[in-house]
Amino acid sequence: MFFQKRINKSVESIDKFFDTIDQALLIFKDGVKNYLYNDVEAFNDNLQTMVRLESDAELTRREIESGLYRQSSLVRSRGDIMRLLERMDHIIDILNNNLFQFEIEHPYIPVELNADFLKLTDLSTLAVETTIPAAKAYFRTPEVITEKIHRVYFYEKETDKQAKALKRKVFHEMNTLKLSEKFHLRYFALHIEELSRAAEKTADQLSVMSIKRTV
Repeated sequence: MFFQKRINKSVESIDKFFDTIDQALLIFKDGVKNYLYNDVEAFNDNLQTMVRLESDAELTRREIESGLYRQSSLVRSRGDIMRLLERMDHIIDILNNNLFQFEIEHPYIPVELNADFLKLTDLSTLAVETTIPAAKAYFRTPEVITEKIHRVYFYEKETDKQAKALKRKVFHEMNTLKLSEKFHLRYFALHIEELSRAAEKTADQLSVMSIKRTV
């Protein structure tokens, strides 16, 4: 019973970690929207919130890792769990860094591209959003992981399609833009697209973990 309580506490902390990442996704989406529509005050609030969430996630991850080392019952899966946490932590780092890149580089994004960037952001963050329930399932219902992660791969592919369409529009249709401006827009599209690729790698990790746990 004592060991079960400690395991339950670890799972609760892991849920908290994943929920923090989920909140960061919402802040990132809102931040991109506020940047595109030039809501400076709201965008600055998004930046501050993102910093706090990244810090909270880092502290929670360290607590989880410390707890894992004290639980002999999880020794076989400890390495896999820590790799999963690292991949998810990398995602919140991407969210934080990418949002601050908007503030630092202040890219010029024509109004006619707002919808394209918002769609790209929605698809890329959806890839991560669908990773979270799959990651949570590993600790409770690992048998359903496979059916959950197929959504991650779907949104990753849709993100790739949208990113290509956006970049094609920039380079083929927007003749009034300078080449340097086109490169800058492509650069920020790649930043956003990076989220879905990180989600795909996390899904691959979960797939391996699922197989190990059910063998």
